[in-house]
Amino acid sequence: MREMKTFKAISLIERFKKVCKSYGWKTSESEDWIAVGDEFHSFLITRCIHPSSFRAIVANRKCIVREGPTYRVVDAAYSAWLFSENPQLEIYQVIFEKPKLSKKVAIYNLSPLFEGEKLCIKLNRTDSLVFEEFERFIKREFKVHLRGYSINRHKPESVTATVK
Repeated sequence: MREMKTFKAISLIERFKKVCKSYGWKTSESEDWIAVGDEFHSFLITRCIHPSSFRAIVANRKCIVREGPTYRVVDAAYSAWLFSENPQLEIYQVIFEKPKLSKKVAIYNLSPLFEGEKLCIKLNRTDSLVFEEFERFIKREFKVHLRGYSINRHKPESVTATVK
């Protein structure tokens, strides 16, 4: 079941990349990034991640770009984390602890979508056009409402929201 959720997230991104191409944005065949002008918007798909690993990765914000047979590493202007399982509260706290991160990193808890629910949680305080379009895509294609994350609204053990 876990592998199926991750596969669904990958399929979702592949569909979204087709939409991005229609805007003339550059996409990658093998990596999950979208380039608008000289800015790279990276998508990271995961079931779960330890908060210390998350902290290290979001602080780095690197993105691998393949150009023919070679690769190069670029700074990602923005990073979106797509969780196929409920992320730990500490993941959100990493973003709240460093306000600069909240302008560059977005979190989407898509686990309810993969369970058939119509309400997902987002933490997106970026000004990324790509992430704005991603949210419109989710709403349009899957009829899902994205509710903004509030640290006061959730229990410490995990973050979830369900509406039937």
